[in-house]
Amino acid sequence: MDIALKNNSESEIITACINHERWAQRILYEEFYPSMMVVCLRYSNNREDALDILHDGFIKVFKYVDKYKQGTSLNAWMKRLMINTAIDFYRKRVRRRTENLDEVYNASSKDPDIFSVLGAKDILRALSHLSPTYRAVFNLYVIEGYSHKEIAQKLKISESTSRSNLVKARARLRDLLSGRGFK
Repeated sequence: MDIALKNNSESEIITACINHERWAQRILYEEFYPSMMVVCLRYSNNREDALDILHDGFIKVFKYVDKYKQGTSLNAWMKRLMINTAIDFYRKRVRRRTENLDEVYNASSKDPDIFSVLGAKDILRALSHLSPTYRAVFNLYVIEGYSHKEIAQKLKISESTSRSNLVKARARLRDLLSGRGFK
């Protein structure tokens, strides 16, 4: 029976999800679980938080599936919802901090980019050791391609704080990934 259901078109599955059909929701969940879990892991401290974000994100997917414009990328639409859910999760748990710009200047480095030589698991492990603020800014800027202005708006911080947090996140990741920061 599952094989026949998986032969449905995206349009049929979306329409069934709009009609709250459980079988279609299950297909959508199973199909996108792996890729959405990767997104959630990038924004969380641990697997449990990532699962919370993922499940909250899928609740939003099913709640707002009627807002999805068919013909556009379903994966990109769902990813955007997951990122926004992660940001909401982050906002609930973290107070904003203002960083001293003098410290940021001193924290910058001209060392080679360590991120290009490591595996995804090492990077995810290191990301989980960052503070939620640093992790969110790093993910939004480096992984998702947001500008500092967009990050500032999303996280309700200043652009300079976004830049500061990115510099410090990179420095912390460099320490973690070079073996100096894992405990």
